[in-house]
Amino acid sequence: MSRSKLVLLFGLLASSMYTYTFAQGNHIQFDQQARVFRIDGDHVTYAFGLNEENALQPLYWGARLGANDRLSPENISHSSFDLASGAMPQEFQGWGAGLFYEPALKITFPDGNRDLVLHYVDHHIDGDSLTIQLKDISRDVFVDLKYHIDPATGVLGRSAVITNKTKDAVLIEQAAAAAWSLPAGTDYWLYYLTGRWAGEMNVQHEAIRPGTRLIESRRGSTGHQNNPWFAIARGDSGDQDSGDVWFGALGWSGSWRITVEQDTMHNIRVTGGYNPFDFGYKLAPGQQLETPIFYGGYSDHGIGGASRLLHRFEITKILPQAPNPRPRPVIYNSWEATEFNVTEQGQEELAEKAAKIGVERFVMDDGWFGQRKDDHAGLGDWYVNKEKFPNGLKPLIDKVHSLGMDFGLWVEPEMVNPNSDLYRNHPDWVLNFAGRPRTEGRNQLVLNLARQDVRDYVFNFLDKLLNENDIAFLKWDYNRNWSEPGWPAVAPDEQKKVYVKYIDNLYSILKELREKHPKVEIESCSGGGGRVDLGILRYTDEVWPSDNTDPFDRLSIQNGFTYAYTPEVMMAWVTESPGGANHSPLSTEYRFLSSMQGSLGVGANLNHWTDADFATAQRLISEYKAVRETVQHGALYRLISPANGSEFSVTESVATDDSQAAVFAFLHSSQFGYPYPRLFLRGLDKDAQYKLHWITEKPGGKLPETASGAYWMGHGVDLNLDGDFQATAFRLEKAQ
Repeated sequence: MSRSKLVLLFGLLASSMYTYTFAQGNHIQFDQQARVFRIDGDHVTYAFGLNEENALQPLYWGARLGANDRLSPENISHSSFDLASGAMPQEFQGWGAGLFYEPALKITFPDGNRDLVLHYVDHHIDGDSLTIQLKDISRDVFVDLKYHIDPATGVLGRSAVITNKTKDAVLIEQAAAAAWSLPAGTDYWLYYLTGRWAGEMNVQHEAIRPGTRLIESRRGSTGHQNNPWFAIARGDSGDQDSGDVWFGALGWSGSWRITVEQDTMHNIRVTGGYNPFDFGYKLAPGQQLETPIFYGGYSDHGIGGASRLLHRFEITKILPQAPNPRPRPVIYNSWEATEFNVTEQGQEELAEKAAKIGVERFVMDDGWFGQRKDDHAGLGDWYVNKEKFPNGLKPLIDKVHSLGMDFGLWVEPEMVNPNSDLYRNHPDWVLNFAGRPRTEGRNQLVLNLARQDVRDYVFNFLDKLLNENDIAFLKWDYNRNWSEPGWPAVAPDEQKKVYVKYIDNLYSILKELREKHPKVEIESCSGGGGRVDLGILRYTDEVWPSDNTDPFDRLSIQNGFTYAYTPEVMMAWVTESPGGANHSPLSTEYRFLSSMQGSLGVGANLNHWTDADFATAQRLISEYKAVRETVQHGALYRLISPANGSEFSVTESVATDDSQAAVFAFLHSSQFGYPYPRLFLRGLDKDAQYKLHWITEKPGGKLPETASGAYWMGHGVDLNLDGDFQATAFRLEKAQ
């Protein structure tokens, strides 16, 4: 079979004589004659069909097709070395019948059989949701494929429910949420995010070549090393806002894997779900395993457009307060000022200073509980330390409320210090292998949340804490990865369920807490950005992107973060100077402008601030509140990236109704007297008039006070920034 014929798999066959017979949902159609499913959302079409063997075959994913455009599946075989079962892209591939590529599902049966071939049985359309039922060709293993389309963004959520209806237990060795397919091509480019502690969210950009690229975490949690997000561009134009881009994000906070493959015929497959490393899920007769959700979308406006679609989807469909989450309040966190040495008087003094600059939420960090004097003791003993707070937390909370702020508190519920009453009473409650050493990280061990008694303990102490205190916010930390992931309390062939059950119980705790305490907001923190994904974001209102608060480093971290996640959830603190990872002595204004591109917080020791620092902070917090809605909920344009050693960084946020734009510009160092690059704004109403308002002191140059959107986008903006570590910001307001 020729290569051109293979490409027809993803092509369109126009036929004006063809008559459609649809079983139709709101945005989902089934062509009964052609046996093709079509899902439409906004500007996107996703389609797959049934071939002659009753296998599900992906047909198209991209720009929305015409109402009468026809798609049809066909069987494919290349040679005896690439059989049809392996060469043909499948919507959800079982490992069997000659499959050499990444399977979506791999099972071992008790008789040693490992062959799994999934064929279509039935389907059901319910509004914007579709369920396809598959079954093995001879054994009663069923897979329900779940699809849900967001009509506004075209983002499609996919997952799988695996059911064992045989008479014996089976072992699931690999289970993906979904597999995405793109047509044959040799000019695809992959984006993904890598990093480490204090150096998260580095954008990687590389050509896709024949073979496999694995992006994964084996750490028991999402991890700093990689993030469960990808994007694939057709071509490498270098323009953030043009070209075809497909993107996806896995909603899972445990060990995960995304596999990007280009096969021997240059087709692209992206498969993602549970990480198969050390995975083995015993499924008894009648039991089910439901995978995480793998979200996917398409943009014809480049990687910038892909980010904006994903941001809009997260805000309106993922976050706990969706579709209209309230803007993140300006917070103050006490950690840098006091570390573990918290006292009622010291916290009240900090709260008074924070209130004067316009802070809306005061958060007391680590050190308030148990015998917590440093990181060697106390985790697990969640009672208020009477030496530090002799009358409990209420006097401090009342003081914070009297200053016009709400109160937040740091917790680390999933961890325990060996030097704690909890561990002394329940040494069996941690992840461990019987008779083996227990590796500590930060002097702590990981509680086995897969255990029901541990799950109940964690929920109950948090519920009690919230019932007894007027707490508006929990900063939920998680300061190490797993080691020795054993579960000795269950049978050996059940122990690897820990990878799934732990995260399921984590989600259930968060869900139940939110139901019982609907006004409480939660931040996901894991030594910075170690647990940021669309799974945890269903239950948390914000995340901590990095423990590195150096304002220059944060430009790069925040740049990468926004490829996958909305600035709404991106907490960004103003901290000490010199400080951060590089101990850089940067101005208060520079530090604020860096943080004002996300959800603003202050973490510096206010006891060290001068009157000038307080005045600058008060002014810029007021300015931030004027653009907060636009920065957090608007459309983000990365005008100049700080990546790859760039001397410049510029972001523009545009309000959803294009009535306002906020621009933040940064210069690392000027060289040879070259001018700062002219900025060409985007996303404005070209026919409207916009008035310029400087957030900082005007950096020189001649700019009109009022001009059209066409002027700001077409003529552009010249900023007279020179020197080292300089920054400026302005906003545009649409004239009424």
